[in-house]
Amino acid sequence: MNSLIRLLAGLCLLLAAQGAAGPAGAADLAPLVRMLGAGGFDGTERAVAGMAEAGEPAAVPVLEALLAGDLHVRKPEGDVVVARRQGAEMALTDPLSGASLGTAAPAVVDKIRINNSLRRSIRAAIGSLTLMSPDPRIRLNAAHAVFKSRDAAALETLDTALGRETDASVKQAMAEARASVILASASAPEEQKLAAIDTLGERGDREVLSLLTGLSRDAAAPAALKQRAASVVTDIEQRMLFWDALQNLWYGLSLGSVLLLAAIGLAVTFGVMGVINMAHGEMVMLGAYSTFVVQEVFRAYAPQAFDLSLLVALPVAFAVAAGVGLAIEWTVIRKLYGRPLETLLATWGISLALQQAVRSIFGPNNREVGAPSWMSGAFELGGLSITYGRLWIVVFSLAVFALLVVALRRTWFGLTIRAVTQNRPMAAAMGMRTPRVDAMAFALGSGVAGLAGVALSQIDNVSPNLGQAYIIDSFMVVVFGGVGNIWGTLVGALALGTVNKLLEPYAGAVLGKIFVLVLIILFIQRRPRGLFALRGRAVEA
Repeated sequence: MNSLIRLLAGLCLLLAAQGAAGPAGAADLAPLVRMLGAGGFDGTERAVAGMAEAGEPAAVPVLEALLAGDLHVRKPEGDVVVARRQGAEMALTDPLSGASLGTAAPAVVDKIRINNSLRRSIRAAIGSLTLMSPDPRIRLNAAHAVFKSRDAAALETLDTALGRETDASVKQAMAEARASVILASASAPEEQKLAAIDTLGERGDREVLSLLTGLSRDAAAPAALKQRAASVVTDIEQRMLFWDALQNLWYGLSLGSVLLLAAIGLAVTFGVMGVINMAHGEMVMLGAYSTFVVQEVFRAYAPQAFDLSLLVALPVAFAVAAGVGLAIEWTVIRKLYGRPLETLLATWGISLALQQAVRSIFGPNNREVGAPSWMSGAFELGGLSITYGRLWIVVFSLAVFALLVVALRRTWFGLTIRAVTQNRPMAAAMGMRTPRVDAMAFALGSGVAGLAGVALSQIDNVSPNLGQAYIIDSFMVVVFGGVGNIWGTLVGALALGTVNKLLEPYAGAVLGKIFVLVLIILFIQRRPRGLFALRGRAVEA
């Protein structure tokens, strides 16, 4: 009985609000807001429609709260309030003014429930109400919302907004939204629908492709519309094939940059010392966990400076990985030079020990490493979607590569490394302390692997097994590019990453890797020293 009384009261309030003369103001929204919680799904939908027709921007926060599930009815008055949990109680605010209404027990308020149909109506209403916003970003988002909802009720507001719009990108989005509404309307003339198909064809994304594909296969649609839609679908599919190929190429370059970071340190140690270091992946893992520890410190003591955590993690990760690498070289590897099988087994054992040590300290589960704000989000470049995280990793890997090239070509340390790589006996005869060069080279390669761990923490799970996913690919890159040749590592990493991603759509991820491995084996049969073989008396002997 009480529900019936509330429904009748809400209907009266709605009729009074709709019958009022003149434009609606914020005060005129009060009966509509009360109606949201007075009549179940049907009453709520009528109230949402009334708000959309009122055209008052003050209704937007109310509808957003309703969509988020924060709108409640306070008992026994029946007032509609925004209620959010605050400890054991609910903090109440006025949905129109935002003024605080104090707190209440959860039992005092009832949540206004919505279904999928209401969600679509609410999104369409928010879209139509924000089309007149002074902020172009809000108008753009509103146009996108109308495009997805295709609500005919927004057409009049959309026409008005189009006539006033001065921003070219927003105006284009509004035109596309209008075309989608017209195409979904059963009463729109055929000429308007044909023009709408052409407008949507210029947009040419997957949403348009899905919409026009359905129209081209609709048996009830006129033949002219179906033919035009089918023609535009063909054009869109051809354009998307081109952009998909470029997208896969970008994915290949980003994967190649990751492989470059993981392999560039291995190229130094493997090239100088001839050591097959199976613990190289664990240096990458230590760099990732160093990033996690640094971020935890920032979260605890300087959360406002969290965006700087990744920059602080770079030298920390380098120092940790280089220090562990130096300790491994001093205690184990130095005693096994010239015994490749024993070195391989020893470093494999070290990798298992490091993994278990990390499990004991941090646990076996993945650890959360956050992304700073400047690495979050993405942008569109034509038909390409480029995430800032991947873009910064590509830039970072190339910067590390450039710094390593400068260090090896322009410093005394780099000169000694190149001398030992090309002819160890002659370098020793000239007075170079080759054991010290080996130790510093191993520390440098391990430190660079730690930097790779910082980058990989942004795109992969930080776990004790992180490094194992990249160790085999790193060896393939080094062998393919030419053992010890840093430029060969660059070319090999980018080539293998690109080929992998170009093959994946056709052969799948697993078969694609197998195919790449077979190609490398065949290539090494013809060129055992890789793409760019090192030159020197000892190397060529």
